[in-house]
Amino acid sequence: MSKNNTKKIKIALVGQPNVGKSMLINSISNSRLKVGNFSGVTVEKTQIEFEYKDYLFEITDLPGSYSLSDYTIEEKVTKNYLEKDEYDIILNVLDSTNLERNLYLTSELLVLDKKMVLALNMSDEAKNEGILINEVQLSKIIGKPCIKTSAKTKLGLDKLLKSIVDKYESSKVESKLIFSDVIEEEISNIKALLSEKRYRSNIHYREIAIKLLKEDKETFLKFHDEPIWIELQPLLSEAFEHIYLHYGTKDINEIFEDERFAFAKGAVRETVKIENEEKRNHTITDKIDSILIHKFFGLPIFLFLMWGLFQLTFELGSIPMDLIDAFFASLIDETKNILGDTQIASVIGDGAIAGVGAVVLFLPNIVILFLGIALLETTGYMSRVAFLLDGFFHKFGLHGKSFIPLVTGFGCSVPAYMAARTLKNPRDRLLTLFIIGFMSCGARLPIYVLFTGAFFSEKNAGNVLFLIYISGALLGLVAAKVLKMLVFKSEDEPFVMEMPKYRMPSFKLIWHTVSNQALMYLKKAGTYILAASILIWFASNYPKYPEYEEMMNQKIELAASQEEVYQLQNLMTQYNLENSYLGKVGKFSEPLFSPLGFDWKMTVALETGLAAKEIVVSTLGILYGLGEDLDENNQGLIEKIKSNIPFASALAFIVFVMIYLPCLAASMVFTKEAGGWKYLVYLFIFTTATAWVFSFFTYTVTKLLV
Repeated sequence: MSKNNTKKIKIALVGQPNVGKSMLINSISNSRLKVGNFSGVTVEKTQIEFEYKDYLFEITDLPGSYSLSDYTIEEKVTKNYLEKDEYDIILNVLDSTNLERNLYLTSELLVLDKKMVLALNMSDEAKNEGILINEVQLSKIIGKPCIKTSAKTKLGLDKLLKSIVDKYESSKVESKLIFSDVIEEEISNIKALLSEKRYRSNIHYREIAIKLLKEDKETFLKFHDEPIWIELQPLLSEAFEHIYLHYGTKDINEIFEDERFAFAKGAVRETVKIENEEKRNHTITDKIDSILIHKFFGLPIFLFLMWGLFQLTFELGSIPMDLIDAFFASLIDETKNILGDTQIASVIGDGAIAGVGAVVLFLPNIVILFLGIALLETTGYMSRVAFLLDGFFHKFGLHGKSFIPLVTGFGCSVPAYMAARTLKNPRDRLLTLFIIGFMSCGARLPIYVLFTGAFFSEKNAGNVLFLIYISGALLGLVAAKVLKMLVFKSEDEPFVMEMPKYRMPSFKLIWHTVSNQALMYLKKAGTYILAASILIWFASNYPKYPEYEEMMNQKIELAASQEEVYQLQNLMTQYNLENSYLGKVGKFSEPLFSPLGFDWKMTVALETGLAAKEIVVSTLGILYGLGEDLDENNQGLIEKIKSNIPFASALAFIVFVMIYLPCLAASMVFTKEAGGWKYLVYLFIFTTATAWVFSFFTYTVTKLLV
C-alpha cells in the first residue's frame, strides 16, 4: 500500500518518570526519531514514526509527569498537549512493579475522556517480584485495554500495537472513572445546569464539571465572561462548601489527591495479588485493613458493629421516649382542657398533636441510627466494607459498589436511590434500585420499635431489631439473585472500589449529616405527616351517625354499672370507626389482607404508609386510641397494640412493612433514577407480591409453632 493510503494514528505517549516509555518505543523496530522542542519552552519534544501493517504510527513522547498539573514545566507541557493538541489515542505506560502510584496519573487521564490504551510495562520484573496482575479484570474496571509488556524482553509489543489499532478503529467508550459520592453528586448538579441551559461545548459536560471542581484556572476564565456564570457561581459555591465539609479541608488539590489515592488503591486491591505479602512492609492503613477487611474476620467484625449500633438504637433511644410521650400526652390534655369537649379540640389533640407526637416519639432512635452510619462513613470504613462484600455480592448478581446505596438505604431511601448513580452499567443500577427498598429505612424504625417493644422483652428488643434489619437485607440479596436470573440478565461488570484513607471522625461533618437528617424527619413530621394525621383523623371521625349515637347515649344513661358504661362507650366508638370513611376503605381491602392475619385497622395503616412510613404509627395510634379513657391502666400505644393484635399477625405485619413499597417521596425519586413510571409500576407489583407471600408464610408458620 502506498504511503498516501496509509492511515495515520497520532498517539500521545504518557507516563510517570522512569516507567520505561523511551525503552518501550525503542524496542519497536524500524522507528524513526524526530527531536525538537515544544513550542515556547526548552523541554525536548521527541516524535517517533513507524509503519505497522496498513498504519503509520506517529507517537509524541510527552515528558514524564507524576500528575497533570502546572507545578513543573514538564507537567505543564504534558497537560497543555493532552488538553489542546490533536491526537487520536493516549498510550499510558505504567510501571507494573509500582502500579498503585502509576494509577494516580491514569485517573487524571481518564477524566480527559479520550481513547486510551494502557501498557503495563516491566511485567517481567513484576513477575519476578511475585506481583501478579489480572490485566483482564483491570481492563474491565477502567474500561480501557490493558496490555502486559516488557521493553527488555519485547513481551506483548505486537499485542499492544494491535490493541492500539483496534481502539483507533472502534468507537469511543465512556470512561469508568468514578469519584466518591459527594463529588459525583456535585458533578451531576453542574451537568444538570449545563444541560438545562443547553450549553454548547466541544468537550463533555462531565469533563467541564470536573475541571470546575478542580479549580482549573483556564476553565474558570472561560466561563467568567459568559452569561451562564451568573447561575453557575452560586452552584459552585454550594458544591465547594459541601465538599470542604466532607473532607475537612479547603485545599482542593489535596481533596483530589485523596480521590486519586482511593481510585488507585481500590483498583490495585481488586486486580493485584502479591506472593509472600507478609514479608513486605506495610503502612498503618494496610495494617488496619488487614484486620477490618480480613477474608475471615472482616464480615463478623462488620456484623458485630451493626449489631452494636442497633442495640444502642433501642437501649439509648428508649430513655428519652418516656419524656417525649409524657410531654405530648400532657399537651393533648391541656389542649382539651382549654378548648373543651369540642370537635376542634379533638382534631387538634387526637389528630394533629397525637399524630405528630407518635412520629416525634421515635426521633432519638432515628438520631442514634444516623449517627452510627455517619460515624462509620466518615472514617472510611464503609468503603472497606463495600470491598469486603464485593465477592459475596457477586454471588447475588450485584457489585460491591452497590453496597454504598444499599447501606444508605438504612438511613433514607431517597439519597440511597440517588447514590445508585455511581453504578454506570444501566442493568446493575436498575437491579440495585429495585432492592434498595429491602433495606429498612429510618422511617420504618418507629414501626419496628413499636412492635418489638410490645411483643418482646426489653432485653431482647435490640436483638430482634438487628434481626429484622439483617433479614430484610438478606431477603433483598435473594431478590437480587432472582431478578438477575429472570429480568436483568447481563455479564457482571466490575468497577473500582475506592479505598480512601482512614480519617479521624469529623464531628462537624457528623453533626451536619445527623442534624440535616433529623431536621428533615421533623420537617416531614411538622408538615406532611401533620396534614396526613389531620386527614386520617377526619376520615376516622366522619361521617357522623347522630341517630345511633343518641340511641347509645340513652343506653349509657340507663346503665347499671360503670363497667357497662365503659363497654357501651367502646361499642359506640367501634361502630363509628368501622363505618367511617377510613373504616370503609379498610373493610373494602380487608379480604386481600385477612389471610395474613390483618384486621381492617392494620390494613388502613399499611395503605397510609404508602405516603410515608412514619404515618403507620400515627394511624395505629389514632385508630386504636380513639374512644378510650386515659386511666391509670393505660400504658400508651404499645399496650393497645399488644392487646389488639395477635403475635402471629404482628410478625406478619413487620415482614410486610419490611418489604413493601417505600414512601411517596422515595417512589418519586426512584421513578426519576430508574427512567420512567413503568419501573415504579414494576416495583409496586414486585414488592407487594413479595411482601404478601412472605407475610402469609410468616403468619401461617407462627400460628403453627406458637
